[in-house]
Amino acid sequence: MAISTGSGGDDVPMSDINTTPLVDVMLVLLIIFLIAIPVVIQTIPLTLPKQAFEPTTTKPENVSLSVRAVDGQCEVYWGLAKVSSDDLLKRAVKRLEDEIARQGGPNAAGLELPEVHIRGDINTPYKCIGGTIITMQRAGFVKVGFISEPEAGTATERL
Repeated sequence: MAISTGSGGDDVPMSDINTTPLVDVMLVLLIIFLIAIPVVIQTIPLTLPKQAFEPTTTKPENVSLSVRAVDGQCEVYWGLAKVSSDDLLKRAVKRLEDEIARQGGPNAAGLELPEVHIRGDINTPYKCIGGTIITMQRAGFVKVGFISEPEAGTATERL
C-alpha cells in the first residue's frame, strides 16, 4: 500500500488506484480472445444450391393445387375448384389409386407416380401450405414441388 505525506505531515494512505496494469491485462486478454475465437468456432463446409428457374413440364397426371389465405382461413383449390381438407385427402387418394390402376397396378414395372405442384400466394402463412403438403403425403404422393415466378429481369430459354 502506498503512503503519502499529507499537508499536515501525517502519513495518509493513497486512495488513487493505478489502472495501468489492469488495462494491460485487459488488452492481452482481448488479443488472446481475438486469436482463439476463429479456432473455437467450428463450421461445416456446405455447397448450397444455386437458385435457377427451370420451366415446369406439366404432365396431365400431375396434380395442380393453389393455396391462399382469406381472412385467416386457408383455401385450397384443386385446379379451379375449392376443396376442404377432407375432400382434398379423398380426391388425392382416388387420383393416386386411379393412376396406379391405369399403369397396371402397384406391382407394375416402371411405375411412375404423379407429382403435386403447389402454387402458394406470397402472403399465405406456412401453416396453410404445410397442411396441404402433409395431406398430400398422407394420400401417398411422394413428389411435392412448388411453382414460383422467376426473378424480374431473368430471361428463360425455351426449347
